Amino acid sequence: MKQKPRYAVFGNPVAHSKSPQIHQKFAEQENVEIEYERIFAEIGGFDEAARAFFAAGGLGANVTVPFKLDAYRFVDEHSDRALAAGAVNTIIPLGGGRFRGDNSDGVGLVNDIIHAQGVEVAGKNVLLIGAGGAVRGVIPVLLEKNPASIVIANRTDEKAREAAERFGIESLPLAELPAAHFDIVINGTSGGLSGEIPAVAPEVFAQCSLAYDMVYGKDAEPFLQFARSSGAAKTADGLGMLVGQAAFSYSLWRGFEPDIKPVFEYMKSL
Repeated sequence: MKQKPRYAVFGNPVAHSKSPQIHQKFAEQENVEIEYERIFAEIGGFDEAARAFFAAGGLGANVTVPFKLDAYRFVDEHSDRALAAGAVNTIIPLGGGRFRGDNSDGVGLVNDIIHAQGVEVAGKNVLLIGAGGAVRGVIPVLLEKNPASIVIANRTDEKAREAAERFGIESLPLAELPAAHFDIVINGTSGGLSGEIPAVAPEVFAQCSLAYDMVYGKDAEPFLQFARSSGAAKTADGLGMLVGQAAFSYSLWRGFEPDIKPVFEYMKSL
């Protein structure tokens, strides 16, 4: 019996990931059968887990927290998006034990903000909270949309400063963010997975037209609730980003471009 094409998402934690359901819906659109699994990797064990998956016939992988920087180091070639971000969330095997890395996070985020949420990025002041692979992945695509400014803030100031220098943007300590300045506030920390919200003052949201959390579902709710109660006009979790980046990954692996909208509506209904 012929084996189905195999794909996976690597993370820690990863049991919560909705990526398998999303990719199965894309496969239905393409009228093919695939296998897509969640793979938990130990911290420090990403390379070993990824090599084992591809050695067993894996044809593509997504990478979520905290392994996007590990994945960047793991691959042999990088797309322009991955090079700009310094982070990889999509791995494509090239054959002969070689791999190409891409980053679909920024495409997924920006498309969701502009097209689904109806909020323009051009001319806006954007705050990014967090400085890990997820945040680095979206900065290059945000910059392409010509915002008035992007400020990055993180619990560890040094990581924020490093990212700011890399992309030519500003960094500020969380406690020093200006009040009523930001139009779009994006939480890219993984704190929501453990119920934490970033230590920012409520006044930061006073003129916020959109507060966005890159995580989705109940994990995003503490931050979004805080943003709403602090004055944010609109809030959104990262489900649209997830579906959008997944569609981009799927097209890289299979050369088929899925229709995002029905899959997003399906995932919202779960």
